[in-house]
Amino acid sequence: MTTPPEREDGGSDSRPDSRPDGRSEPGLSAIMSERRQLINLAYRLLGSLAEAEDAVQETYVRWYTLSPQQQQAIESPGAWLTRVAGRICLNLLNSARARRENYVGDWIPEPLPEPTEWSGGRAGGTTVDPADRVTLDESIDMAFLVVLESMTPAERVAFILHDVFRYPFAEVADIVGRTPAACRQLASSARRRIRTARSPAPPTGRQAVIVRNFKQAWAAKDIDALIGLLDPDVVATGDGGGLATTVRRPFEDAEQLARGLVDLTARLADLTILERTVNGRPGLVARQDGVIVTVYAFDIAGDRITHIWAVRNPKKLRPWR
Repeated sequence: MTTPPEREDGGSDSRPDSRPDGRSEPGLSAIMSERRQLINLAYRLLGSLAEAEDAVQETYVRWYTLSPQQQQAIESPGAWLTRVAGRICLNLLNSARARRENYVGDWIPEPLPEPTEWSGGRAGGTTVDPADRVTLDESIDMAFLVVLESMTPAERVAFILHDVFRYPFAEVADIVGRTPAACRQLASSARRRIRTARSPAPPTGRQAVIVRNFKQAWAAKDIDALIGLLDPDVVATGDGGGLATTVRRPFEDAEQLARGLVDLTARLADLTILERTVNGRPGLVARQDGVIVTVYAFDIAGDRITHIWAVRNPKKLRPWR
């Protein structure tokens, strides 16, 4: 098994120490240089930074439970770590549906800020390690992640590993536990789901203009302007996880949503709406008493907003705090 040709972090696979057989011995720096690649993979597979960190932590635990002789026998430690992380994520995805049945309200993937905006903090207020930051690209926007949630675990893993991280199907098969031909079919099925569920998005600059106009109309409490920016069948979904209040059912009407937004600002006079990058796309955040309490992600088709995701679960806003 070889390391994929394109890395998300630009890291090096150099092995500083040599072995009698001429192959290099995996040093600590070489092993830890894989961490960002693993975080990038696990977040795309799981849709949760917290779960991704746990999966990667478990991957390293398994590496360090190997004896030095077992570690040295592994030809490509990076490939070994990826294989183990992929299998851990697959197991988590298989159990996620049962766990999310007990989740309070709608479950939305965890939103991420632009890497330079991570105010970060794990528990205890320590700074987020740059190796834990996820590289943002088109495979990470909220609409894409939501479509991934509709896939079977095997489809999701096969698609992400092959189409996003460029692993050959022979290596994907080793992780998923199916034949290369079966993994090829899984990835093909995932692509069909994406084509069916998603409309071409306008350029990022145009999206930014639409989101800015939406923010301004919201601040002005201009219901007509808001309706003009919303698709008639717009859907707005909130995720409070039982820890923050959200609407009980998604809004599915432009006028109803516009009036709900205006009512929200009327009730919360100290709410400040700011433009921010959310999962690589133009988005908004709501700040109250100096703390970000809601992150808004948008799906836009043409010149209309078709879906708004409002994440209020404080556990999912960790990188924003």
